[in-house]
Amino acid sequence: MNLSTGLLGGSFNPAHGGHRGISLFALDALGLDEVWWLVSPGNPLKEGASDMAPLKARLGSARKMARRARIRPTAIERELGTRYTVETLEKLIRRYPRRKFVWIMGSDNLAQFHRWKNWRKIARHIVIAVIARPGYEDEALSAPAMAWLRRFVRPASQSRNWTDWRPPALVYLRFRPDPRSATRLRRDNPQWHLAFSTTASRDPVTRRRIP
Repeated sequence: MNLSTGLLGGSFNPAHGGHRGISLFALDALGLDEVWWLVSPGNPLKEGASDMAPLKARLGSARKMARRARIRPTAIERELGTRYTVETLEKLIRRYPRRKFVWIMGSDNLAQFHRWKNWRKIARHIVIAVIARPGYEDEALSAPAMAWLRRFVRPASQSRNWTDWRPPALVYLRFRPDPRSATRLRRDNPQWHLAFSTTASRDPVTRRRIP
C-alpha cells in the first residue's frame, strides 16, 4: 500500500502556526496519510540571509510546532546532499517507492516558481497543490509559470483523487488566511533559536542526529 505524503519545503526560520495550519488543511483536503516538512539546509533563493538560524534550531522549532499531528519535520535534504527541489524530489521518489508524494506550496511560491531550477521538470515529477495565501492570488495566477501550468489545473472538488493524476497536474486550494509569518516572528524575537541550541535533535524521518 502506498502512503500518501505531502511535502512542504522551506527554511522554517522559525516554524510557526501558519505552517501547521496549512499542513492540517492539506492533510484533510488531499486525504493524506502524513505531511513531511523539508527543513532546508539552505534555500538558494535566500542565500546570504543574515538572520538564518542554524539547521538544528530550525528543525527543533519545526518538531515543537508539529507535535500531536501527522506532520514529520525532516532535514533529509542534508543527508541527500541536494541543493535544489528538483534534485530532492528525484532522490526521494527513488528512496521511497512505496510512497506517493504531492508537493505543497503557498501561492507566494507559485508567483516565483519560474525562478526555481528546472521548474517544469518538478511539475513533471510530482502533483502540485497550491494553497492560497492572502495578497498573492493575483500575482500567482498571472505568474510566468502559470502560462505553462494552466492547462494542467485540476478542479479543487477532485483534490482527494490526486493519487490518480499523472503529472503535470496542479490543484489550487483555498484556505482561510493566516496572518502569521516567520518574518514577523523573527522581528518580534530575533533570538528565538537560542531556545533550541542545547536541545538534542534527531530527525523524525531518517532517525539521524542533527549536529
